[in-house]
Amino acid sequence: MPPQPKRKHSKGRRDRRRAHDALPATHVVRCPQCGAMRLPHHVCPDCGAYKGETVFEVESAKKS
Repeated sequence: MPPQPKRKHSKGRRDRRRAHDALPATHVVRCPQCGAMRLPHHVCPDCGAYKGETVFEVESAKKS
């Protein structure tokens, strides 16, 4: 059986330990072609453009 702590750690000590556990906010930029938000240095998922050129054709989202 592993050793157990002798004293309870305070909430402040626990929270200071967890201070670096938060996830950073995702950085997104606006696509110059269609205006949708996308990750920088990635192909736009809405229009398929990258650096002003269409890399691939995007099919319509709804097929009815």
